[in-house]
This record gives sequence, structure tokens and C-alpha cells, in this order.
Amino acid sequence: MKSIHSLLADLTSGDDNLAEHAARALAALGEDVIPSLENLLESPDVDTRWWGLRTLAQLETPQRDWLIAALADISTEVRQCALLGMCLHPDERAIPALVGLLQDPDAITADLVVNALIANAEPAVQPLLDMYESSSTPVKTSIVRALASIADSRAIPTLMNALDEDSLTMNFWAEQGLERLGMGMVYLKPE
Repeated sequence: MKSIHSLLADLTSGDDNLAEHAARALAALGEDVIPSLENLLESPDVDTRWWGLRTLAQLETPQRDWLIAALADISTEVRQCALLGMCLHPDERAIPALVGLLQDPDAITADLVVNALIANAEPAVQPLLDMYESSSTPVKTSIVRALASIADSRAIPTLMNALDEDSLTMNFWAEQGLERLGMGMVYLKPE
């Protein structure tokens, strides 16, 4: 088996296949690699930070603070990698940053944010509800998708309001959420 130093060299070699194998091997070593990963996360090189986060996210117990900090990285790719890590290792402390990232103009980033919020489940509901009214239609759609997937009864009024929005996607997610909450059928009183 290669040494940590050799695996780190492979991880930052620029060869994606070699780096992927190194990321898996490093993650298998567990917490022993954490100090080495910290150095990678501080690198000015985007690829080095990305591979450091990629490896960190594979650890059974990663340094979640580092994943949260990477949500503010200047690189979209690094933020996306941190978001994938947050999907695997949810942390309530990330919710404010995640809610803020719902406004990211990059569609992939916005989808990953929703997935990370869903992974946080119930603690994400109130911040999402608070943001709904003041948001644009694309952000509202993301919020409704997250609320529909979390399926918390506090979201029922917002999901009902989303049915009146002029967005087929938002309407779809609102219907899905209401159905998950047992509100999918409307009963009418016969006349």
C-alpha cells in the first residue's frame, strides 16, 4: 500500500483517475489523513481544494466545519463539492449558508443546495418558510421542492399557496408535498 504522502501526490497529480483512486485510499485510512487534507483545503489551486474536499466527504466522520467553510469558496466547483459532502454529512449549522446559496445562479449548485437542505430535514423547514415570500420564482421553486421532500406539516400553507403560482414545476412539487402530507385529495361536500 502507498504511503499517505504518495497518495496525496496522486490526489493532486492532475490525473483524475489516479486522483479518484487516491481519494478512496486516503478516505479508507480514516482520521489519520485529516491533517493532510487541511493543507489541501487551504491551497490556492481550485483542483487541489476540490480533491481535498472530495476525500474529506468520503470520511466516515469528516470535519464538517471544513465542509461548511467551503460553501463560501470562490470556485463554483469547490462549492458544489462541499454541497455534495453536506448531502452525505448534514449539519444544522450549515442551514443559513445553504439557504443563502439557494439564490446561486448556477442551476447545478441550486439543485445540490436543495438536496443538502433535504438531508437536514426538519431543522431546515422554518428557514425555508421564512425565505419563501421574498424570493423569486426560481428560488421559490427550489424551496417548494425542498419542503415537498421534507414533508413537514408546517409547510402545508406554503405548499397550498404554491399551487396558485404560475409555474408548472412549482405546482408539481407543491402537489407532491401535499400528497406526502396526506393532503393530496380534496373532499367536496355534495350539494
